[in-house]
Amino acid sequence: MFFTASSTQPTHPMPAPPNILVFLTDDHGHWAGGFAGNPEIHSPSMDFIGETGARFANAFTPCPVCSPARASFWTGRIPSAHGIHDHIGRRDHPGIDGQTTLAMRLRERGYRTGLCGKWHAHAHGDKPQPGFDFWFSQWGGTAAKFGPQPFSDNGVRRDFHGHQEPLVTDAALRFLRAPNPSEAPFFLFVGYTDTHSPLETLPERLVRKYRGMALDSVAREPYAPAHGTPARKAPDDPEAFREQLAHYFASVEMIDTGVGRILDELEGQGRLDNTLIVYTSDHGHMNGQHGLLYKGNATTPQNFLEESIRVPLLVRRPGLVQAGRTHTLPVDHCDLHATLLDAAGIQPPAEPGCPGQSCLPVLRGEEIPDWRALQFCEYGNARMVRSADGFKLIRRYPGPNGHFPDEFYDLNTDPRETVNAIRAAEHRKRIAELDDALLAFFNQHQQPGCESTGVGERPPVNSDEPWRRTAEP
Repeated sequence: MFFTASSTQPTHPMPAPPNILVFLTDDHGHWAGGFAGNPEIHSPSMDFIGETGARFANAFTPCPVCSPARASFWTGRIPSAHGIHDHIGRRDHPGIDGQTTLAMRLRERGYRTGLCGKWHAHAHGDKPQPGFDFWFSQWGGTAAKFGPQPFSDNGVRRDFHGHQEPLVTDAALRFLRAPNPSEAPFFLFVGYTDTHSPLETLPERLVRKYRGMALDSVAREPYAPAHGTPARKAPDDPEAFREQLAHYFASVEMIDTGVGRILDELEGQGRLDNTLIVYTSDHGHMNGQHGLLYKGNATTPQNFLEESIRVPLLVRRPGLVQAGRTHTLPVDHCDLHATLLDAAGIQPPAEPGCPGQSCLPVLRGEEIPDWRALQFCEYGNARMVRSADGFKLIRRYPGPNGHFPDEFYDLNTDPRETVNAIRAAEHRKRIAELDDALLAFFNQHQQPGCESTGVGERPPVNSDEPWRRTAEP
């Protein structure tokens, strides 16, 4: 049996809570950056965080699409406990209204709190949320492309024109430069979206550089029929594929520029080394891997491919984070939620629905012998469990568009997940063990009325839920 209960007790208490800066971007693949060994993408600011801090090589999202993943970061709950299972498009959707968030807990602890960029734990970000002293969020949708950029500046609509990154960065600098007579520690969340489609209008000065490269760090792969029907295929034309990849690489560099400006501001204020800095993404991203574009909704049925579920995770804070380490244990946004609370001296929630465990001992260089060996994930009427030694089981449940086959992959012999081995006799014992763990985990943490298995019986939250698409099982 792989499943073990997580301990949620705080680790060593800190003498004073640190400042906390979280970059949580949209659609940033775990593979997309120099910090991940990609030699083509220029990402010196992200690389600095990882090189002078730590990197988690096996960081995951609880759900491979934005709203559920973000809700898990803010609440510490899995989707089957907070109740959001796809990206929210309905204006009247309650999102995480009434649920306690990380910002609310930190503000109660005495933090000055701010958000700049994407929220999307509701349909729109125009209304400042409880727990925030400063709010600068996208007014309606992602709108990553160049052009009109409406923002909610503490609830007041302000219309800009241009790219999002400098607007979000400028707001973050405004937060950091604001008077703070109480000298309270700050919590700043920065949600860039430049890596989100559409990517056609990124600065030519950046795209041109990548067009001139070999662009062989990402190979366009054939689509594997084991994953159903492709809904978002990579371009067939080689030049169109290269152009799309050049734009995506440029979007990563554009975000990196904003990250660098914020780090420089902290350094100039003498606060760089007393700030716990995190860089991560809401979910993963594909740019030709498996012949697909984007994330978990790139296929029908929805997928849990490695590039969809894995995210970058870099953490830095001298004296708290042992520098130069790459950690391989599985972690996700629920663990990050618990870690940030622990760093602030707040006991993480020990309740069903909140499986997260603080990573602070690991960041200090200590061992946690009872850390889980499994990662769980869900997206609508499908759930996944992945073992640390490379076995992945996906169970699918009936939905409006049918009941698709379950899947099992041995990532050791089939790292590109091309062969569904669910009926292979040699894996029967392992599948049974993973089944038991999957059932135990969700029985412990799902909450009535929030279960992912019942999404087909609830009103749609957008016009393209994968479990409602027309497709042949």
